[in-house]
Amino acid sequence: KDSKLLLFFLYLHEKPPKATKQKVTKEPKPNKLRPLKATGEKLHQAVTKPPKGKARVKLTAPPNQVHQPASILTRVVTRGQFQKVPESLTLMAGNTLELRCRGRSVRWRFPAYLKDEDEGRLRCVIKHFERHSQLLVVNSRATDTGEYSCWSFQCRDSECQDGEDRMGKAFIFFTGQELFVPTEDYYEVVQLRTNHPTLLPCQVTSPLAKVTLHREFPPEEVAVDGIDISYDVKRGFVIHRPRPSYAGSLFCMASLAGMRQISTKYMLIYVNYPSSAPKPTVSASATTVRAGENFNVTCTVFGEPEVAVDFTWEYPGQQIGRPPYIRECTDLARRGGQVQQESESILYIDEARAIDEGLYTCSAMNLQGTTTISTRVQVLPATPAPGGARSG
Repeated sequence: KDSKLLLFFLYLHEKPPKATKQKVTKEPKPNKLRPLKATGEKLHQAVTKPPKGKARVKLTAPPNQVHQPASILTRVVTRGQFQKVPESLTLMAGNTLELRCRGRSVRWRFPAYLKDEDEGRLRCVIKHFERHSQLLVVNSRATDTGEYSCWSFQCRDSECQDGEDRMGKAFIFFTGQELFVPTEDYYEVVQLRTNHPTLLPCQVTSPLAKVTLHREFPPEEVAVDGIDISYDVKRGFVIHRPRPSYAGSLFCMASLAGMRQISTKYMLIYVNYPSSAPKPTVSASATTVRAGENFNVTCTVFGEPEVAVDFTWEYPGQQIGRPPYIRECTDLARRGGQVQQESESILYIDEARAIDEGLYTCSAMNLQGTTTISTRVQVLPATPAPGGARSG
């Protein structure tokens, strides 16, 4: 026991060995991108160059993540603050609209009412700068509702051409006390063509307005099923299948927040519009006649019923002012199991002369176009009378 205490006492009083100086080397700075540790740090991948002789692998984004070209149209919200213009934008009437379009050579398209001068109102102002163009609308109104678009040109030296994917557009509503864009006419005449959709352009100033279509007499609401008739908030009502029953006086009615208004009244006139230009045929009663004889040239068109066809003639006798004698008629005829309209124009030539020889041209015209067709007539000298006196 005493020996253990002696050893412990000697251990406490023993001097520690002298420390030797060691060269201190600075620890290298860690890379900014470090491998993942178990402490939950974010994953960082060190970018290293591939060794020589090995091909590089180019990473490509998935198709749905491919970068799309940015729109060149922006709106100035406040000084120095810009906003990408959405496809549809609603502003209060009276506000100032400032749009900017990027490009060195820019063109604008905007509602037609902005082109008209109005006393007491600043016009639409367009300014061009080196790298963009500015469109400014002050004291906006409901009539300014519509599509605003711009496009730029790619210019090299003095030549400019349309740039691809360099167009921006937006439909802007200016809402206020007017639910419909005002027009100057109380009535507007619209043709219902059998082969073409018909637009009733009752344009609202708010996309939230509920719009219905009505007949003036007898007073009733017209059904909108999306097939025969559809509604587009940016255009109005579209009649895809015009019928005679749609003819008459129609108007649109809009309601929003307890307010109700009606649009301009549209007088719809049904027109059996032809599907194609006329296809006339022309024939002469005789291709060769003697001087002094009578003949006629007939131009015929078979087409759709109730489609008007107009005829015009060109003939040799016009050179000396010979008056035309023309008779026109229209009748229904059955051809190939179908009922067609036969339109006919007949040009009469009395007592043919040498000047009447030549080309007879008929032009048939309808709403789709004009078709021209010709035939030639030869005039021979008159036959000498039998038993005529002999000279000698």
